Amino acid sequence: MIFEKIRDLIVSRTNLSESVVTMQASLKDDLHLDSFDLAELGMELEDAFTVTISDEELIAFHTVRDIVTFMENNKE
Repeated sequence: MIFEKIRDLIVSRTNLSESVVTMQASLKDDLHLDSFDLAELGMELEDAFTVTISDEELIAFHTVRDIVTFMENNKE
């Protein structure tokens, strides 16, 4: 459920197909998200999951799995 929600957010921000957004996908190398994209994604994640993501936590996200793990550990 969490992965699917994150995948859908990433797909909605990019022109990528769902099949490209895997748990192992690198945000930078595979999904081609730059720092601006990541900042916007961070805000969308905060809204979607009702969490707060600090700048330090945001820059620590390297893969989709990193985001999923964060959300699993910080959900209400």
